Amino acid sequence: MKTAIELAKNISWSMMFADFKEITKVRLAVSVVFSSMAGYLLGAYDISLLSLALLAFGGYCMVGASNVYNQIIERDLDALMNRTKNRPIPSGRMSVNMALTIAVILTILGVVSLYFLNPKTAMFGAISIFLYTSVYTPLKTMTPLSVFVGALPGAIPFMLGWVAATDEFGIEPGTLFMIQFFWQFPHFWALAWMLDEDYKKGGFKLLPTGKKDKGTALQIIMYTIWMMVISVIPVFGITGRLQLSILAAVIIFALGAVMLFFAFKLYEKRDNISARKLMLASVTYITLIQVVYVLDKFSATFF
Repeated sequence: MKTAIELAKNISWSMMFADFKEITKVRLAVSVVFSSMAGYLLGAYDISLLSLALLAFGGYCMVGASNVYNQIIERDLDALMNRTKNRPIPSGRMSVNMALTIAVILTILGVVSLYFLNPKTAMFGAISIFLYTSVYTPLKTMTPLSVFVGALPGAIPFMLGWVAATDEFGIEPGTLFMIQFFWQFPHFWALAWMLDEDYKKGGFKLLPTGKKDKGTALQIIMYTIWMMVISVIPVFGITGRLQLSILAAVIIFALGAVMLFFAFKLYEKRDNISARKLMLASVTYITLIQVVYVLDKFSATFF
């Protein structure tokens, strides 16, 4: 009997933990933490493990809180879509009050953790939550321009790491912000292309032309080109301490060219398979260029 009770408790805790991961979107949150830590490594003169830990914990809390607030607001719409109807709130596994409690606790923990790094970092973290939940989320059912608004908080993490390391905002974190800002358009529109039918069930207007057509595909190509250009600007020595070697710039440009290839394929075929390939290429791109930036900095330092 005791074993059965313990087993039931373990299953309950396991389900609660699974719901926590789902409502905070653990994979998205981890990718954001990765971006912020890359930005920290680029900006730091001396690396502090405590600062990295605070940044990782605070960053996860802020992203998690944004996602929870988003799912509270959109719970009725989530219930209409196949990809979201089994989320904790619309499925009935978690109450709105419980979700709100989690969101508030994560917000407080996130702001406090980032404040221990410096007030600017906490401010940018708080701004990202406000823009994501109070501006981007309600606009998603009104206008495709919501993607532009959503790209603002989405571009903060890479920049946030630099600010956390230096307590300064200037050309360097501004450049990191612009890289991730322009990257989000081809990435998110590829995702929205794949899920367009499901998104329409919830009334979301996310594709720039409202359709899976050449106009949307052409805008994806244009933003991909802008992303490629901005990503290699530091090689010209005009972005302060944020520098790139010629080799690193060539690698990053080549990675962008791969992504551009898939963008042209989407323009040519205009199907979900091409959109999926572009989406996966975009995830690979943003991860690898951050790695290249960091490795390039430290290779220049040591060699």
